[in-house]
Amino acid sequence: MERVLYEVKRVVVGQDRFLERVLVAMLSQGHLLVEGVPGLAKTLTVKTLAQTLRGQFKRIQFTPDLVPADLVGTRIYNQKTGDFSTTLGPVFTNLLLADEINRAPAKVQSALLEVMQERQVTIAGTTHRVPEPFLVMATQNPIETEGTYPLPEAQVDRFMMKVLVDYPTEEEEFVIVERVTGAPVEVQPVATTTQLAALQQACRNLYVDPSLMQYAVKLVAATRDPARAGLADMARHITFGASPRATISLVEGARALAFLRGRGYVLPDDMVDIAGDVLRHRLTLSYEALAEGVTADQIIGRLMQKLPAPDKPLEARVQLAANG
Repeated sequence: MERVLYEVKRVVVGQDRFLERVLVAMLSQGHLLVEGVPGLAKTLTVKTLAQTLRGQFKRIQFTPDLVPADLVGTRIYNQKTGDFSTTLGPVFTNLLLADEINRAPAKVQSALLEVMQERQVTIAGTTHRVPEPFLVMATQNPIETEGTYPLPEAQVDRFMMKVLVDYPTEEEEFVIVERVTGAPVEVQPVATTTQLAALQQACRNLYVDPSLMQYAVKLVAATRDPARAGLADMARHITFGASPRATISLVEGARALAFLRGRGYVLPDDMVDIAGDVLRHRLTLSYEALAEGVTADQIIGRLMQKLPAPDKPLEARVQLAANG
């Protein structure tokens, strides 16, 4: 994974946190929702990543006139033979970039529900599996509201993380201009999709202490009923809390982060580091919160202050449990 990251960094300047989250999503077999203004290398990152892994990459530009068949595929009638043949859509790939996903209506966005959760598509009663590994990275633009459609809650919940991408620093922007206007960089493939599958399996074998799992459960439960965590005043700001998928994503994400950091076990710091990205899009804020300018990140910050992470488990005990 270090070699993959090195190759991507030869092309993409800065965005370290974003790149780390992309690798976490790949190791956890989760999907990523990225929010940021245009021109921040979101498309370039996924395309470069596919090149380093010798994987297939496809990009769908979401527009208001798309129909579900444009994504998953359809049945076409052949006049010569009198039979129907199935044409598979662009979702049959390893890395799928759903660009500006909020530009398409809800029926098109919902076409991704089955493929994101079950990793399969059903066309005319026949089920087709997508290739492994499979990662959907969807982008949306936060500064434009005209001509956009909000994502259905059922689909938002299927994204493992929502990552906010910010502008680069002046030094990074100087390097960006230097690279883009200079000689193009040739990206070298350094891994295969088979090797990635082996890494995903190795990542799932990392040890997670039961106290950390309990912390994840308490944190997610507090988003549903803040009063139980001693924050009754926050209940009016939350209409719906996070689902059990959030608890699973917290544990899986912390596991992948620990794996990237070269450890065989998860520390509380890993879970705290990833909690905001896992929870921010799963909270449904009330009209009162929107009127007062309260954000999901502020609510998550208060919950984590009220529910501190458990102490680091003794390393000797963790190593023993991880090896056993």
